This record gives sequence, structure tokens and C-alpha cells, in this order.
Amino acid sequence: MTAPTIHRRPLVARLLAGRDERLLVITGLGTPTYDAAAAGDDPRTFFLWGAMGGATMMGLGLALAQPDRRVLVLAGDGEMLMAVGSLATVAMKRPANLAVVVLDNEHFGETGMQPTPTHAGVDLAGMAAAAGWTKTMTARSEADVPALVDAARNAPGPVFAVAKIIAEKLPFVLPPKDGGYLKDRFREAVLGKA
Repeated sequence: MTAPTIHRRPLVARLLAGRDERLLVITGLGTPTYDAAAAGDDPRTFFLWGAMGGATMMGLGLALAQPDRRVLVLAGDGEMLMAVGSLATVAMKRPANLAVVVLDNEHFGETGMQPTPTHAGVDLAGMAAAAGWTKTMTARSEADVPALVDAARNAPGPVFAVAKIIAEKLPFVLPPKDGGYLKDRFREAVLGKA
């Protein structure tokens, strides 16, 4: 298998480019948070600082509560492996407005770059397809990125897309860390002022 050629930070910037008030974003622990912050802090992005494994289920709840909005979850492969049971729950609920993009560098980036099971061939998109997700895909090169971005932003869901990204160390771009502040500003961005 060829080595990935997709750089994660430009990919996340493309996923979030030109977003309107309809796009709500949940980021998983670590690099998805840093990459979304690098693309520009936005009150419609909820950064899950310490809830590894919770991003997909939080995205599911948000998608069900806000059916007229698009919900995009950005997760790492470690995050998704921790939450593999969420694949079945999402498939059962079938929210048409939910997309999950897994930034798969095949390593646990937050704990020292140990290889994850995806490094040994575990196929997360195949697992989502077997669970019954409406659309699944894996992007392995830059040529695959436009289709991934289009599916994540527009295809009827649930959409599960894996981006095989280069295992690279980039400078941290840290968004706000205060959980109460993040909750309040996200709630206001979604529901308006109380």
C-alpha cells in the first residue's frame, strides 16, 4: 500500500472553508481540535478537549436535535477506534445531516505516535459500511480530497469518510479551553441569545 500524501491541516481548512450558519462542527481530542482552530476559531465549532471517544456520539445527538443543520465531526483514528460502537448507533438512527471525517495518520498522536490498528490494516470505513452507514469512503491521495470534501459537506448521510493523512508533527494551534465558555458560545451560536 502506498504512503498517504494528504496533509491534514489543508484538508481541514478545505472542509471548513466558506462555512455558513448551517454547518456545526464537533472536534475530537487532539489534532482535529488543533487543525480546526488553525482553520479559524468559530463559535459554531465545539472543541472536545478531554472527551476522547465522545465526538461521534455528540455529533449524533446534535444532528438529531438540529435536523436542518449539517453536523460535521472531525475525529482521529485513535478517537474513532475508542468509539467503534458508535458506528452501529449512528447507522441505526440514520441522520441524513451527519458526516464524520476521520483524520487517520495510523498513529496515536497524543501519546507518542504508537501505531494504531489502522496501521495494521483495520478498515474503519469498511466497519462503518458493515454497520449500515449510507455513504462511506476512504481518501488516500490529494486526488481523492475533492470527493471527500463534497461528501462531508453535502451528501445525504450518515457519511463516514476516512482521510489517510501523513503522520506529521505540526505546531499546536490552541482554541479556547474553558468548557463553560465553549458550551455557552456554541449554544448561543446554535440557538441564538436566550
